[in-house]
Amino acid sequence: MPPAPTGAGVARGAVRLGVFILAGATALLASSLVLATLPAEVNVGGESLPVFFVSMSVTLLVAHLVTFATVDRRGWTMVGVSRAAWSWRRLAAGFGLGAVAVGGPSALLLAAGWLRVEPSAPGSWGTAALLTLLTLLPAALWEELATRGYLLTVLREWIGARRAIVATSALFGALHLENAGATWQSVGLVTLAGIFLGSIRVAFDSLPAAWAAHVAWNFVMAGLLHTAVSGVGLGSPNYRVVDAGPDWATGGTWGPEAGLVTAVGLLVGIYIMLRRGRRGVEST
Repeated sequence: MPPAPTGAGVARGAVRLGVFILAGATALLASSLVLATLPAEVNVGGESLPVFFVSMSVTLLVAHLVTFATVDRRGWTMVGVSRAAWSWRRLAAGFGLGAVAVGGPSALLLAAGWLRVEPSAPGSWGTAALLTLLTLLPAALWEELATRGYLLTVLREWIGARRAIVATSALFGALHLENAGATWQSVGLVTLAGIFLGSIRVAFDSLPAAWAAHVAWNFVMAGLLHTAVSGVGLGSPNYRVVDAGPDWATGGTWGPEAGLVTAVGLLVGIYIMLRRGRRGVEST
């Protein structure tokens, strides 16, 4: 168990975190001013989610860069973005874990008849899948940078990995409170998903692995099943998977990630990561 930080260490960490938040707020204000000059059809106010996701990703990348250039010279390695963190093995493991954690429970729900495939308007599956993936990449990136990047690292140094994962996952859940159809169960399941992703981040010492898991999680729902992701639909050419069972199990209009069946998949994934990363997820 690492020693608890001293008062001076906490103070330095608070300053660093304050600089990070201030840099992020400044970058967000600047990006908002730029977006306000764009035509309505591509402006965030015009419901262009990809533009919003990209702007948020850039905002948080800037916040990290400013922090590393001013008050914390340890750089990207400290937040799990080293060369090793980008290894194909870690990326593949993260992607596989994210896909199986939601895909497995969804398959069980389909087999039980609680999710049902029904036809929808014809279209190009490949084109829709590619556009969905291009939307999901920055969508997952900004949420990972916001919750499992510098913030998780600083909190981990203060209170240990497990408590830091729980704290940042609560923030991750809160970020989804305004999504359409949000309920206490759906936000609770998103928070649990945050613990799952945080466990991947720590166990593999890789933010890219957590990002890959996050993208895979969302792509299974949006790109393969054509269901909503956190209450948001991203297109469903040719077919879609619809709720045909109790909402507590299927997630209802929010999507399978909000169902208690998926919670089982998340808990199994968390258990595997805790065992694998016992040396990285320390008790405090």
